[in-house]
Amino acid sequence: MDFGLTEEQKMVQDMARNFAEKEIAPFVEEDEENHYYRREILSKMGDLGLLGWSIPEEYGGNGMGWLEAVTALYEIAKVHTSWRLAISGNCWGPAMTINEWGTEEQKAKYIPALISGEAVGSFAITEANSGSDVGSMKTFAADKGDHWLLNGSKMWISGGHVSDTGLVYAVTKEGGGAKGLSCFIIDYNNTPGIERIPITKKVGMWPAPTSELVFENAVVPKENLLGPQDKGFQICMWMLNNTRMGCATGSAALAAACLEGATNYANERTQFGQPIGKFQMIQQQIAEMKLEDDAAKFLVYRAAWLKENKLPSQQATSMAKLAGCNAAVHSANMAMKLYGSYGYSTEYPCGRWLRDAKQFETLEGTSNIHMGIIAGIELGYQPNR
Repeated sequence: MDFGLTEEQKMVQDMARNFAEKEIAPFVEEDEENHYYRREILSKMGDLGLLGWSIPEEYGGNGMGWLEAVTALYEIAKVHTSWRLAISGNCWGPAMTINEWGTEEQKAKYIPALISGEAVGSFAITEANSGSDVGSMKTFAADKGDHWLLNGSKMWISGGHVSDTGLVYAVTKEGGGAKGLSCFIIDYNNTPGIERIPITKKVGMWPAPTSELVFENAVVPKENLLGPQDKGFQICMWMLNNTRMGCATGSAALAAACLEGATNYANERTQFGQPIGKFQMIQQQIAEMKLEDDAAKFLVYRAAWLKENKLPSQQATSMAKLAGCNAAVHSANMAMKLYGSYGYSTEYPCGRWLRDAKQFETLEGTSNIHMGIIAGIELGYQPNR
């Protein structure tokens, strides 16, 4: 594997970096303070093709794949990790899953708007009492002959209350557990019986909308079943192996932001007549951060390379996600200590870095879940898909 970027990939990297610096960076602190989701950024990402990775060009895809995608997302998430959700919520979640499992009619109807940024995407799995144990969800879709009737609730859904098009996983066979789930495409703007409640009391990720969804006799057209009935668990795991790349890339990028900030500060701050970067204990912190960030970044590229070449990638994806998570949390903690008292001030980004880093320990599989996946595959207890 050669992780040297091609000229085309360097152009993608430059475009994403310039976009993040121009369209995202100027509003980071304002949007953090106001917990504000800036919808127009998604549209601009769509205009530049930043939502169309690994999607056929006939549906609006940009003709590029996983390696270009993680290169671009890394630059965006380094500026503000909340915006890494755009690619997972639109492309690697609904659009890619509909492209893999959907009918031609479903692909033509839903994918182009997700890729262009005209529609906000989402996917809903988690419930109040169903997190890591996906098969224990209670949201139920009853077959009423000419439609499905959806009842239940979902929690901690990224983009839920601003979403136009989303995937919802629900039980379709009572008592079937993981073998009784199905996946549905939901048109949130034209489906009565859905209440969407913003979750505003969060530790971090303040500009990224998070929601509770309540379904009360929501009528879902029969043609909105995605893939075979009762195969929702298989579809869900396939999807998560893609969307987890957003977590992996975003966390590695956040670790890089912490490293860059800490390095700059260590060269600017002087004590005892010299920059604090001259002191060995500070150098140890910088070295640890650099080591962990590079390791996470290259694990992301390895997972992307495997996906690009259609090779088994589940273990590699979990390794990239776990390594990125660990690097982000440790680097954010190191940065806050290195900045000293200023790190505890909201005038500096250390608090935001630390708040945002912690979410990676639970999103799209807790760290324990990913350790289990990595070890289970290594021990031969489960296949590496």
